[in-house]
Amino acid sequence: MTCNETSMTVELDKASFNGLSEDHLQLIDSSSTACSLHSNGTHVIGIIPLNACGTTIEEDNDNLIFKNEITTFEDVRDIITRKHLLEIGFSCQYPKRGNVTLGFTIHRDNFTLIERGFGMFTYSFEFYPDNNFGTMVSPSLYPLDYEVGEKIYMQIQATSSVNNTVLFVESCRASPYDNPNYQPNYPIIENGCIMDPTVVIYSPSHNKQFRISIDAFKFIGIHDQVYISCSVILCEAGNNNTRCAKGCVTSNQQHHRRKREAVIETGVHFISQGPLRLRSTSASESRVTGLNLNLAFIAGCLLAAIAMICGVMIQRFKRAAVQYQPLPTTEQ
Repeated sequence: MTCNETSMTVELDKASFNGLSEDHLQLIDSSSTACSLHSNGTHVIGIIPLNACGTTIEEDNDNLIFKNEITTFEDVRDIITRKHLLEIGFSCQYPKRGNVTLGFTIHRDNFTLIERGFGMFTYSFEFYPDNNFGTMVSPSLYPLDYEVGEKIYMQIQATSSVNNTVLFVESCRASPYDNPNYQPNYPIIENGCIMDPTVVIYSPSHNKQFRISIDAFKFIGIHDQVYISCSVILCEAGNNNTRCAKGCVTSNQQHHRRKREAVIETGVHFISQGPLRLRSTSASESRVTGLNLNLAFIAGCLLAAIAMICGVMIQRFKRAAVQYQPLPTTEQ
């Protein structure tokens, strides 16, 4: 077991469960693709979020205890069984009190995974200043600042020792927090289909690269930051039976994943990057500001003109009020 701030990582030695396949193991709640188990040559591995996959929380006077369980199943559609189940409980314990220091890295590092048939592979998710996708934005500049409506350029890339592979981005969502299931979230790509009208797809330099841009937006309300989370898959290149080859599919054409024995594609993995801080100093606000300045200038001019007219009228009134009388004459 490995426990960190956001997840539990459990590794099971395959030698301890002779003949058992990871395809017949599941967590308490495996409804999300983020809650799947994978394996390398020697171990079954699960990375379980503390707030998902059926993880429960208990507490005593001093600790918070997060618990989950791995069980076996024959058919994912079954809700009962009359066979003996393998049940492996595991937990992580965190003290309620402790010393904390203020220091963290905002930029997410590369995501490294291991799967049968694909070995070790890495996903990187980076932002770029323009559509040349030359030099990525430095991690030291995070969080990144954008104005609403400004172009955001992103690139996802897979690095794998297996050459005959292709990258597919199945979905991308924006959320105020680093959690794709947080509400509200905004779909950018869903089931391989583009959902946002401002999305532009750019030609990659190779099959394990995905380049995209989108116009920056802000969630309505108090949220001024955005994280982008994407689900990605690596597939065997040139195989028409993979999810990558299907491309955009509607809800009526959902791709049915083959058993993992085929080893033609990896599981679905979630990667994310951010945060992006959105400024709402838009062109419309600039126009409003300019309009207010123009109105103030015009009002000032009108007041000055009125003052001049009033001054002229007062002078004329004063002159009209002067009474001229003939001087008295002395008759001789």
